[in-house]
Amino acid sequence: MKNDKIPAAIIQTISSLGILVMVFILFFLIKEGLPVLSETTLGDLLTGKYWYPTEEPPVFGMLPLLLGSLSVTLASSLLAVPVSLLVAIFVAEVAPDWMHDLMKPVLELLGFLPSIILGFLGMVLIAPKLQETFMLITGLNMFNASILLGIMIIPIVSSLAEEALTSVPRELRDASYALGATRWETIVKVVVPYALPGIQSGALLGIMRGMGETMVVLMAAGGAAILPRSIFDPVRPLTSTIAAEMGETPVGSPHYHALFFAGLLLLVITLIINLISIWVEKRGRLERS
Repeated sequence: MKNDKIPAAIIQTISSLGILVMVFILFFLIKEGLPVLSETTLGDLLTGKYWYPTEEPPVFGMLPLLLGSLSVTLASSLLAVPVSLLVAIFVAEVAPDWMHDLMKPVLELLGFLPSIILGFLGMVLIAPKLQETFMLITGLNMFNASILLGIMIIPIVSSLAEEALTSVPRELRDASYALGATRWETIVKVVVPYALPGIQSGALLGIMRGMGETMVVLMAAGGAAILPRSIFDPVRPLTSTIAAEMGETPVGSPHYHALFFAGLLLLVITLIINLISIWVEKRGRLERS
């Protein structure tokens, strides 16, 4: 009993430190971000259409940045989530054991692929091809960044969805086969519905990963702080704005505080997605029980 208390205390201490770090980050973002409200209003920040932070007077309209983040994340998710589900179904339900044992670690390793490599490939390979195929002014646009973000999301969502599918009790499959269902009918009507909360949770975590990505959108999205009217328009998400401008922004300036406010918005958005993921997973457990 005494030996059990030591690991429990260590885990509790590490967990508490993690919570304290997150609280400190939130406090720091609030402390450095809210002073921008002395230069403009919250409504102008969230709904303003123009981002000219170095003009005199500065204009801090973050609507193009918010829409840039949301549109790139949504487009990449629409591309990645269906592919991820098909990959997960193949690995968990169709692939032979030797292929499953090979593809599972490969998917997990691909999730750690450096994003700057994908960004570089987007600049030198995908951008010229898009520009030539669709007769665009530039190939650095929302579609380019969405393709690359989708490639980043696929291994994460596939791996989590595969684990959800693998956790489905074998008895449910056997009962479906005993009733005369085919393998495909069992997968579609039994396995996937049972694992759906875990699949949804994994998809939301993948979306959250895409929302917080910096290098890919910085290199491939075009960097134009405009309201996108087409998937081929260049965009400038919040993450790339912070990365591109923070290094040359005077500390304590309104521009400096506006960038921290953008970071606060990102944290709030990812927190909301994380809470939705937790809620989906809890609801799924309650429905199964």
